[in-house]
Amino acid sequence: MKFCISKYIWKNIFINFLVLFIFILPSLSVEKNITYMQILQKPRDLDLNLKYAQQQGKMGNYKQTISTLERLTMLYPDNIEIKLYLLSVLVQIDSPDKAKSLIEEMKLRTDLESEDLETLQEIEQDLKDKEPGLWNFNTDISIASLISNNVNSVTKNRKQSEEGEVAEFTSAMFDKTSSGGISFSATRPIGEESSFLANISHTTSNQHQEHDDDFQSYGLTLGLDTVLGGQSLSPYFTISKSDYHTDADSFSTGMGIGGFFTVGERHSFSYGYSFSDTKGNHNSSDTTARDTNAIGHGYTFNHDYIFTEIISTSIGLGYSDTDAIVDAGNDYETYDFSLGINLAFPWAYIAITNGMSFNDYKKRDTSVTSDRIRSDFANTFDIMLTKAIGDIFPVIDPNRNLFINLSYEKVISEGNALNYDYHADSYSFSLTKSF
Repeated sequence: MKFCISKYIWKNIFINFLVLFIFILPSLSVEKNITYMQILQKPRDLDLNLKYAQQQGKMGNYKQTISTLERLTMLYPDNIEIKLYLLSVLVQIDSPDKAKSLIEEMKLRTDLESEDLETLQEIEQDLKDKEPGLWNFNTDISIASLISNNVNSVTKNRKQSEEGEVAEFTSAMFDKTSSGGISFSATRPIGEESSFLANISHTTSNQHQEHDDDFQSYGLTLGLDTVLGGQSLSPYFTISKSDYHTDADSFSTGMGIGGFFTVGERHSFSYGYSFSDTKGNHNSSDTTARDTNAIGHGYTFNHDYIFTEIISTSIGLGYSDTDAIVDAGNDYETYDFSLGINLAFPWAYIAITNGMSFNDYKKRDTSVTSDRIRSDFANTFDIMLTKAIGDIFPVIDPNRNLFINLSYEKVISEGNALNYDYHADSYSFSLTKSF
């Protein structure tokens, strides 16, 4: 990589994380709820673990509830109440295979009291009354608004390079974008550890002043979730089309695979590979669309660490390579590195990320400058807050599947070409509803 990070960039990164550790982390020290760290310190404390399981169930974190109860059933195999509690949760989240297995195990016991047997029979009948469906359908609807103070990446001094000459950067900086989207998903189980996904989606986006980036997009995704060798694997295939208001339509096909595995109870690792083939609609109105037709390869690796029930961290690495028909200005390699902290408060979920991207281009772009090959760096800091409306207004959203998302993003870009030295801030607001 040929580009060096300026002192200003490092100062910005340092200030972002200084704010994080001075003002946010200290506020986590006072927490009334039982934390995951307490569970690790007292794994055999029956009362503490049961309260933790109940607390996680109220928050909708049934995976943690089930894992806690399953561990307690191994520690206290003669405790019928724990197993009945586990059964009720399994029925509630529609996990019939695990529930039936536990029922058959409990039927073999000779020490069941009449009341416990009656409860077990009621749970079994409730399970039989639930007719399992092969397909599960889901719809997501979202609306969003984005306000940017530099929508066109105007340089800091409002100058740009054109064929080696310095010219004025006359594009507008401030603009608002409104967008909306809808997607339909269908999933069905395949065996006990696999499931198939089909998803179709549509998105529309409109700028308020300029309309250069107005578009509508359509997408289809087919995927498989399975388990192999103790790892979760998700191969997928995608196809999409984007209709731009003032530019050529774009078509893209892609495929890839993602993997996930855990090490102990705190560490998790994920990785992935993606392939993309993007083509522009080359026609009499868009005579250069074919120039940017490109093949792309991408690789990612991430590590997540759980400090407590509330605090977790993420570290991400990425590399991508893009090869276009016209190399100059279109062929490049990107190196990504990101650090993040996630705060799962009972009242909201907050994600804070600082990412760095290095772009190295392969050939000179003479439309900009002929004396150097473009190389640039971007630092992106963002913070996002997600909250279920039902937590504030239960009457409006009793099932807590209407979410409000607020986010702020700051981008600082620096390059060895004048055109790519710019700052940009943006604020977004969105609502998402699932059915």
